[in-house]
Amino acid sequence: MLMTCRILLFCVCVLFGMEVGPARAAGGEKPNIIFILSDDLAQGDLGCYGQRLIKTPCIDRMAAEGLRTTQAYCGTTVCAPSRTALMTGLHMGHSPIRANREIGAEGQMPLPEGTYTVAQLLKGAGYATACIGKWGMGMFDTTGSPLKRGFDHFFGYNCQRHAHSYFPKYLYDDDRRFEIAGNDGNTKVSGTGAVYAQDLIAEETLKFVRANRSGPFFLYYAVTLPHGTFQINDQGIYRDEAWTQEERNYAAMVTRLDTDVGRLLALLRELGIDDRTMVVLAGDNGSSFPPDSALGKRFGQADNGLRGYKRALYEGGLRNAGIVRWPGGVPAGRVSNEPWAFWDFLPTCAELVGARIPEGVPCDGLSLVSFFKGGSAPQRPFFYWELHEGASLQAVRWGDWKAVRNGPSKPMEIYDIKGDAGESRNIAAERPDLASKAEELMRDARVDAPEWPMRDARQRRAGK
Repeated sequence: MLMTCRILLFCVCVLFGMEVGPARAAGGEKPNIIFILSDDLAQGDLGCYGQRLIKTPCIDRMAAEGLRTTQAYCGTTVCAPSRTALMTGLHMGHSPIRANREIGAEGQMPLPEGTYTVAQLLKGAGYATACIGKWGMGMFDTTGSPLKRGFDHFFGYNCQRHAHSYFPKYLYDDDRRFEIAGNDGNTKVSGTGAVYAQDLIAEETLKFVRANRSGPFFLYYAVTLPHGTFQINDQGIYRDEAWTQEERNYAAMVTRLDTDVGRLLALLRELGIDDRTMVVLAGDNGSSFPPDSALGKRFGQADNGLRGYKRALYEGGLRNAGIVRWPGGVPAGRVSNEPWAFWDFLPTCAELVGARIPEGVPCDGLSLVSFFKGGSAPQRPFFYWELHEGASLQAVRWGDWKAVRNGPSKPMEIYDIKGDAGESRNIAAERPDLASKAEELMRDARVDAPEWPMRDARQRRAGK
């Protein structure tokens, strides 16, 4: 199952901005854009970020042939709002979705009418567009349907809860549900079925690329691997390891992701379009399990030495893998510690294709085109996050200072990220000036929204 990764000469695009003149692929064509978003993939799950037990040769080579960033920030630390930031160019202070919120028997809170996405921008610039994998921002009969937010084609899971089974009873082709015989939709680690969903999803990505080889195209490849439940149809090279089934499954899921990334990159080269295709690979949040859990102890590097994990606003929950490859467009072999964030993707794509974000459409992101081509990252006043599951959490980073507040009535925590990336020493008492600055930034960075009031955990439990 670990497919050889000899030819990953394809192009990558983690472009995020819109200020310099438009970048172009060889020959002046608009570049194809692929964003591979892996569900719950942590930095430390990959060999190029320090993992030693789980094998990821294709992604490691992708990093060696492009740019690997160590401070790529997600939108926030759970699925739907993080993906909303990626699609809309808005951070959590302005995002219409700031938590995972279930709606009905299937689906999540939808993107509202009027939401502008990167898919709409690229479709307007003449791109064929597809979302393949998982959506989670609105069912097909809502304003958040992917088919109403700029995508020509959708394939996979719409609902996040449905995606908890890798042996689902059905998937969607556009808005048409199709049944999968032999699957019972189980969500047990030991569960099996006739068809592993990733088999269908991976094939659909290759089909879309082949059909649109003449370009330009935008593929948002929202892979569900390695999100729990940790199910796999083939443990491959890990089947004989003296590990638990969950550990063998998790490792195999990450390696299966790697294999499918390798297949996609190889296809770009086979079709002769890798030098005009930009590819970005990222996780939608940091590690999904704590370092002292069974999986954390087994794989060690899952949080990469950072504090916190999914659903926390410490660095271990916010930093994710961020790899960009584009032969001839992005210098190979570069590692950067400069930060960027998901909300930079939309403006970057605008610059790449020479499009303008429509008048009146808000955008918090900055163009990273120059950065990814070898320059410095753009300077910005701050990065901002919040999350509304349990208590309303907030975090803000400005320069090398980071502030975290785990509820509106909780004390402000201040960390020196440059000298203390693990956020082990809270210096708020020593630096009241920084705590005051953080208060100001947290206040000014957000717009109140009735759906997302700032509440402590006890207020949320009481329904206030």
